Amino acid sequence: MTVESTAARKPRRSAGTKRTAAKKPPGAQPELVQLLTPEGKRVKNGEYDAYVADITPEELRGLYRDMVLTRRFDAEATSLQRQGELGLWASLLGQEAAQIGSGRATREDDYVFPTYREHGVAWCRGVDPTNLLGMFRGVNNGGWDPNSNNFHLYTIVIGSQTLHATGYAMGVAKDGADSAVIAYFGDGASSQGDVAESFTFSAVYNAPVVFFCQNNQWAISEPTERQSRVPLYQRAQGYGFPGVRVDGNDVLACLAVTKWALERARRGEGPTLVEAYTYRMGAHTTSDDPTKYRADEEREAWEAKDPIQRLRTYLEASNHADEGFFVELEAESEALGKRVREVVRAMPDPDHFAIFENVYADGHALVDEERAQFAAYQASFADEGEGK
Repeated sequence: MTVESTAARKPRRSAGTKRTAAKKPPGAQPELVQLLTPEGKRVKNGEYDAYVADITPEELRGLYRDMVLTRRFDAEATSLQRQGELGLWASLLGQEAAQIGSGRATREDDYVFPTYREHGVAWCRGVDPTNLLGMFRGVNNGGWDPNSNNFHLYTIVIGSQTLHATGYAMGVAKDGADSAVIAYFGDGASSQGDVAESFTFSAVYNAPVVFFCQNNQWAISEPTERQSRVPLYQRAQGYGFPGVRVDGNDVLACLAVTKWALERARRGEGPTLVEAYTYRMGAHTTSDDPTKYRADEEREAWEAKDPIQRLRTYLEASNHADEGFFVELEAESEALGKRVREVVRAMPDPDHFAIFENVYADGHALVDEERAQFAAYQASFADEGEGK
């Protein structure tokens, strides 16, 4: 299997009639900030070119490597879940450019608040990808120290991390630091009250935070058009700060726009909403079947905009990468996949009684009672094994 072949993997066709997305309202398709077309051609943009003007061929190869290895990791995680090794997995397939471009725009002292699909951003922040799998395997509560990489633990409650990010950014401003904060969320989360409250507080307090919305167009089975009558980036206008829509499958554009937004924040100019217009190529999670609500033709149209193939075409046309680079990367991808499988299957079972720890600061009689009941339940299996 080649590295790029994962993108071409198609879901099975549903025997029933699929529901297509609602008709888009007027103005729902504004012009995107784009620096690299789906055909892999570099285009100019007067406002954002400066943010990638000094990018080197080595850095371009690095962006390509990031996306390829992130996709491979994601594919392995999906396979592991199908094999019963993970309880659940939220794939990022198709969203690699949005995550790698924005993730590489951050500085070491910036702080990142993810949801549960930001595997590419975690990669950019130096989090060992196998640590992400412990939570989905049920053996830990995250697996990494957020302060080691300035990358917060995954947030399952939809949209709540934007409040955490806003509060942290307000603290950064009060401390007089010149670092910035970035909060990731999806198009579905943009309808949550927590996100609206975050917009309000960040605007009023001029917090140095970038709200990075990955609009993959489907909040599980709900298309974006059933959540908003305007493009999502335009919501920022009502709160008094700028919003911009970027081609989420263009890693260069995502890098440039996020750099611009983070620099605004560091200069004390307040929040920005970045809407990365992309597409979820796979299921919402491995418990979902997108063929029941999404047309195959829609997915096929987005396959032609694949972010990895787009950058590869540009690298080859610009003579920035030779065949040897791609061969070596394929071998590195295979090695990563092997390591992920080995590490996950070697993860030890968690302490069954850890769930009762840190529930209350000073302990609680009810928790003690529940712990005793659970201990008796566990002991009953040992009794059965001994034939008692």
